[in-house]
Amino acid sequence: MDITATLDAPCPPEVLHPWVDDLARYPQWLDIVPRAVAADPHPDDAGPAWSVDLRGRLGPFARSKRLRMVRTVSDAPHHARFERAEHDGREHSAWVLDASIEPLGEGSRLTMRLHYGGRLWMPVLDRLLADEIERSRPRLLALVS
Repeated sequence: MDITATLDAPCPPEVLHPWVDDLARYPQWLDIVPRAVAADPHPDDAGPAWSVDLRGRLGPFARSKRLRMVRTVSDAPHHARFERAEHDGREHSAWVLDASIEPLGEGSRLTMRLHYGGRLWMPVLDRLLADEIERSRPRLLALVS
C-alpha cells in the first residue's frame, strides 16, 4: 500500500525540513505517532534510529504498532527518508516514509509518501491515514508559520 500527501507551507524548505527530518518531532504534529524516541544504534543502520509507536482508531477499531525506523537519507533541506530496520532476526513488513520538500514561490511544498508492505492494518489504514493527514496539516502549518 502506498499513500501520498502534499502540503503547501508559507515557509522556505529550511524551516520545514527539521520537522520531517527528525522522527522525535512527529508527535508534536501527527496524532498517529504518540511516541518517537531515539533507539540504540546498530552497526547495520544507515543513520540514526528511532523507536516509533503508531496508534490509530477508526470507529470501534483500534490498532497500535511499535516500529524501529532508521533515517536512510537526510539531504537538508530537501529530502528525508526513513525505513523500518528491526534487528531481532525475524522478518517484518516494510515501512518506508519518504519526505521531499521543494521551493514553491516564497514557501515550499512537502510531499510525503508512505509505503506499507504488510496486511495487518489494511482494512482501516487507508481511511485512518487519510483522516489523520487532514487533521495534521493545520498543526504542522502552525509550527512552521
